[in-house]
Amino acid sequence: MTRKLISSGSVYESKIAYSRAVVDGDYIFVSGTTGFDYHSMTISENVLDQAEQCFKNIQAALLEAGSSLEQIVRIHYIYPNKKDFEPCWPVFQKYLGNVKPAATMFVAGLLDDRMKLEIEVTASILKL
Repeated sequence: MTRKLISSGSVYESKIAYSRAVVDGDYIFVSGTTGFDYHSMTISENVLDQAEQCFKNIQAALLEAGSSLEQIVRIHYIYPNKKDFEPCWPVFQKYLGNVKPAATMFVAGLLDDRMKLEIEVTASILKL
């Protein structure tokens, strides 16, 4: 399989020279994805809204790559404020409750102070 690059249209992708996702072999590597609505480049101030938008953005990239949220095998959560992690657990349960990927949470600064979390995933290609 050839390498495929997927863009969400985020201005950050062109400014920083990266792809939203890269399909390589049997896996899709989704870059750190934030709660921005990439069509309007707006972001909610609410961490739960941002978590929901992260999964919508990730889902769109995975669908374009020929996969789905159910195929996620690894996830990294990155938070500037560790206190925002636990309130997001119900959102994670909603999207990943049956998937249960390997997971790690990091605390680190993010590019834009409006960003309350960033999520990176690795997923497998759907086998038909």
